[in-house]
Amino acid sequence: MSPPLAVEIEELLSWLAVEKGRSPNTLAAYRRDLAAYQEFLRGRALTPADVTEPVVEDYLAFLRAAGRAPASVARALVSVRSLHRFMEDEGQVATNPAGDVQRPKVPAGLPKALSEAEVGTLLAAVHGDDAVARRDRAILEVLYGCGLRVSELVGLSLADLDLGAGLLRAFGKGSKERVVPVGRLACEALGDWLRPGGRDAMVPERWARRGDAEAVFLNTRGGRLSRQGAWGVVRRYGDAVGLGERLSPHVLRHSCATHMLDHGADIRVVQELLGHASISTTQVYTRVSATRLRRIYEAAHPRAKRRVPE
Repeated sequence: MSPPLAVEIEELLSWLAVEKGRSPNTLAAYRRDLAAYQEFLRGRALTPADVTEPVVEDYLAFLRAAGRAPASVARALVSVRSLHRFMEDEGQVATNPAGDVQRPKVPAGLPKALSEAEVGTLLAAVHGDDAVARRDRAILEVLYGCGLRVSELVGLSLADLDLGAGLLRAFGKGSKERVVPVGRLACEALGDWLRPGGRDAMVPERWARRGDAEAVFLNTRGGRLSRQGAWGVVRRYGDAVGLGERLSPHVLRHSCATHMLDHGADIRVVQELLGHASISTTQVYTRVSATRLRRIYEAAHPRAKRRVPE
């Protein structure tokens, strides 16, 4: 059994939940990172109040030596820095020992968007008109058509849908609410799922948990579909059409953004659609589109191909 977290850590987590409105997933990530940090400190007989800047540097070196990826090390530093900044703000320590520690450089990875043809093949892979097929078709259409995060998808409730207006309400990171347009094909798929013989076929005689009755997407046992369940749906059809490890719910979100920019959408519209707090997060998709544009240009223009050395 893991030892209890230090009081300072629990106070930070409570503050992040109550004052900052951080999502359960974000809080779980902070808890994991800070539990690992606490274990490291205990190995050196230190408490969070004893930490100095060299200790934080040693911790990052320890993570790198353990094979942690740069992005994982950077995230750990964010958690550690947040803890010590909170302690400083609360007057528990004089300074933040992690405040000046340099953030590890994280390689800028480009989202691995599918081609439009690959998305079409994936969406066409759902066959049948039974309840499961209707649900799965709606899941894939909404993930790609609306660019939702998987947590936003499974968090949808019936009151969040206005198919007549072609809109839905999504709750993103930090429970931030936004209104998202729903395209024609996604609306049709949702309508089919909500018609008799669809969602109602999965409704149980008695709801097991509060809130399940309002869930848009249900599992075959009649409960609200989980993130893992939605992942399984996406992966099953991805395997069926040969996309395998390339496909995830987030790849469909990447593909939605990339294809919109390919077709001339304004980047701030895409930012609003995806619920990005910063435009810099959305700008990564412009690099994807520029890369694809260059590849198409070089393949199509007779004077664009680079000379191959003899």
